[in-house]
Amino acid sequence: MKITAIEIEQHQLPLEPPFHPSWSSRPRLKFDATIVRVHTDEGITGIGSGDYMLGFAGHEHLFIGEDPLRIERHWRVLDHIGFHYGRCWPLDLALWDIAGKAAGQPCWKLLGGLSNRLPCYASSGTLRDAKALADLSERVLARGFKAMKIRFRRGSWRDDIKALEAVRERVGDRIELMVDCNQGWRFPWDTMAAWTLKDAVTVGRELERLSVYWMEEPLHRADRKGMKALRDALDVRIAGGELNREMSELRDVIIEGCLDVVQPDAVSIGGITGLAKVAAMAAAQNITFTPHTWGNGIGLLANAHVVAGSTDASYLEFPWDPPEWTVERRDFMLRAPVDVDRDGSLILSDAPGLGFELDEAALKRTKVDGVVKSNN
Repeated sequence: MKITAIEIEQHQLPLEPPFHPSWSSRPRLKFDATIVRVHTDEGITGIGSGDYMLGFAGHEHLFIGEDPLRIERHWRVLDHIGFHYGRCWPLDLALWDIAGKAAGQPCWKLLGGLSNRLPCYASSGTLRDAKALADLSERVLARGFKAMKIRFRRGSWRDDIKALEAVRERVGDRIELMVDCNQGWRFPWDTMAAWTLKDAVTVGRELERLSVYWMEEPLHRADRKGMKALRDALDVRIAGGELNREMSELRDVIIEGCLDVVQPDAVSIGGITGLAKVAAMAAAQNITFTPHTWGNGIGLLANAHVVAGSTDASYLEFPWDPPEWTVERRDFMLRAPVDVDRDGSLILSDAPGLGFELDEAALKRTKVDGVVKSNN
């Protein structure tokens, strides 16, 4: 089998009303999706999605004519491209989709086949006031989720704590609560500094009082010394690593004992191939591995297949914050959105590859020319 063509399309779904993510001071007016199709001479087409594939143009010849199943070889090429240009990991997802389809097996079985049932936590994205957040927590429980992540960055951590207290008062101990402090990275237009170690310790003690399951991204992503000191100072689990660009960065935070929970995303670093390497490193150090999944359903499924293959993750992230963020918005490019069952678990099927189908009519409506400029 040989790769015959690589097709890249950009799509945009207008968002009305806009989505107001906690991690950005600007509202999101549209939702972008990059769709990558890898065609072969045996009629199998693999599909991936993720970042914009910036810098990939002109490198197609490094893949066309090659066997798509030489995934490790292709991973090295993509890693080199990523050093010089952008994150082109959607191609790795598409190659795994081909491998599964060629074998007639789902990727989660090719990756180890541990379990296709993944308990999920509902990951909210907006900064609701205390009452609205408490109301959402009841909807999360009614939907079947056993855990929920809420967002900090209301301007004052004291206001964040008040919102968290409202949730805990409403749902008690019926649900595990995670907190994303949103201190690990910024968009170019948001220039505020990340918390200091002492800031994070103060907040962390409040989270311990409220029995929070983990404290996510409490410091700048490069502050490994601070993360280790924070982990030593607190009992609450410290989580991070969602958008690190280099495998070596994740290796170091794992080996140096900086985190209790490591959260890289297949569409941001390493694809499925790289993510499986990180999962193995985390397992060797007895650190929880559970990926970041804020993107579309294709990226969510890619991360889920890695977890299902060989990882005993406590919970998988499932973005869900209605009415602003729904599975229909997130998965506008799919014939059927990725969703959990009534117990809040994602069940992966035995469909070959990544196990999804594109909605070609929706893609036709949302296609844009050239590389889109995101307002994320």
